[in-house]
Amino acid sequence: MTRAFRLPAVALTCVALTCTILASCAVGPNYVAPATPTTATGGFVSSSSAVSGQTPPGQWWRLYQDPVLDGLVQQALTENQDLKVAAANLAYAQGLASEARAGLFPTTDLTAGDSYGRSSTADLLAALAGKKATPSWTSSVGFTTAYQVDLFGRVRRGIEAAHANTQAARYAEDAVRVTVVAETTSAYVNACAYAEQADVARQSAATIEQSYDITLNERSAGTATDLDIDRQAALLDQTRAAIPTLDGQHRSALFELAALIGKTPAEVPADAAACKTAPRIAQVLPVGDGAALLRRRPDVSEAERQLAAATARIGVAAADLYPTISLGGSVAGAGSNAASLTSASGLSFGIGPMLTWTFPNISVARAHVKESTAQAQSALANFDSVVLQALKEAEQALTTYASEIQRHASLTSARDHAADALRLAKIQYQAGSASGLDLIQAETTADTADQSLAASDQALAADQVAVFQALGGGWEQAPAVTPPTISKH
Repeated sequence: MTRAFRLPAVALTCVALTCTILASCAVGPNYVAPATPTTATGGFVSSSSAVSGQTPPGQWWRLYQDPVLDGLVQQALTENQDLKVAAANLAYAQGLASEARAGLFPTTDLTAGDSYGRSSTADLLAALAGKKATPSWTSSVGFTTAYQVDLFGRVRRGIEAAHANTQAARYAEDAVRVTVVAETTSAYVNACAYAEQADVARQSAATIEQSYDITLNERSAGTATDLDIDRQAALLDQTRAAIPTLDGQHRSALFELAALIGKTPAEVPADAAACKTAPRIAQVLPVGDGAALLRRRPDVSEAERQLAAATARIGVAAADLYPTISLGGSVAGAGSNAASLTSASGLSFGIGPMLTWTFPNISVARAHVKESTAQAQSALANFDSVVLQALKEAEQALTTYASEIQRHASLTSARDHAADALRLAKIQYQAGSASGLDLIQAETTADTADQSLAASDQALAADQVAVFQALGGGWEQAPAVTPPTISKH
């Protein structure tokens, strides 16, 4: 049972003294930021000659030196709808923080009203005077105020939790920025790469078609057979079959890009659609180290702030184990006219402290403390998980990138050898020292090598994006995002 006790006036002095002594008292644990693994603060395990320990730039996409990409990223950072959702969530968290800070100030209520009728008191007074009571207008006005003395830190812990929650929402917005920048860059890179692969397929088809035409002429001359024609036709059809798929993937990437910058599919940027070569960062990638990674990843900071908020909420729950003291006052007036509202007979007032305590049954309060503690433990485990996830993603991205560089070098060499082999096969075929099958095999090998290298170009560019996304950059110098405006009619 919750009991409220109105303290006698003499207790005001004691209350004031107690408030002074306990003004800095706040129950619940004081927050201490968790430590990160010491083995995670040095260089990356997957470091290679393709990366350096230099600090990566905030606007890492500018390393591509592509003005079109720069413009797309800047547009995405202001117009992306997911970012606007995150901005609205931040504004909501800020509103909750303002509401929590309001607990530091007194609450006030002002009431005023008029009523028409008669009361039982008026009937009684009229009867005693031998008269008949008649209805009349009565005006009333009242003002009440109350201030909660934050002896045990309920309000302060609530403000602490709300402030940490606002910071977590801000880092959540930054985490969305990281994703938006990476996905925008990736969509642009993919669009360019698919266009490049489609061009490679068309060039291969054109080369094979030339050989096919030559074989047709040779069959007319009696030096080639129908088998040679069918083999060339099959290779030509297989090469052409790859083109529609690549064109479709190119359009799909452009539609993805349009959505990321807040546009409809009909508003695909023309300069992005015109890109035919996948951009790549030619220099060694600056990646920093593990300690810098954890400072830069906004999801790590978000998890840390969520832990701080959960820890503060333990104190909010623990404060319910102790009494609440409020200082309140009220002034009210009632009468048939303005003068009577402030007369001695129509005016009433009161002031004094109020103690409220759910006692002796504090089982619910203890349960709330247990719940809040469990939530804080969950937040701590989540922080540790996010740290490990960040380290894992960075190492995986670096490993994949280094492996693709080696693969790309081998594919480049294979493409060059295949091109030489095709050139020699054509010479020998025309000289009659190589068969049509030899030529087809050389063309098949060259076509496969070209397509594989073009696909590796795309994978290498995508791996570079993945590295920077895992490093958590792209939000440091981002512009502010404005949530959508609610229409008013």
